[in-house]
Amino acid sequence: MMMMMMMMMMTTPQLVTGVDFVGCPTKDLEAAARFYGDTLGLERSVYIPERHYAEFETGNLTLSVYNAEQMGLDHHVNPNPIALHVEDVAAARASLQERGVTFSGETLDTGVCHMAFFADPDGNALMLHHRYAPRAMEA
Repeated sequence: MMMMMMMMMMTTPQLVTGVDFVGCPTKDLEAAARFYGDTLGLERSVYIPERHYAEFETGNLTLSVYNAEQMGLDHHVNPNPIALHVEDVAAARASLQERGVTFSGETLDTGVCHMAFFADPDGNALMLHHRYAPRAMEA
């Protein structure tokens, strides 16, 4: 049985090969676009207000900011932080604080990474993140 499962795993192509975008709901697309573009400094790749969304590039993942209610969906703030990679959490935090961003608590040092928690204008959870130690992989 074990051998059969191993053979299936080796011959079955991986179904999911990546994550294309993460949604960030907003009630005010214009304000959210200013925050993600001007405050965070992300490159805006799409802005279609008549379709109620904008997209911002992080380098490896697109943040899709959308007005859920205008699309016939319920608006639910994301309480689980999206980890935004930065080279220096302290410097990035100071820069964002100068731009009016308020952080929750002190920067967290987990022993492998630094994390600083904040939210967008709608309350969607975000964090600045930098891993400074090698990732431990499962055997």
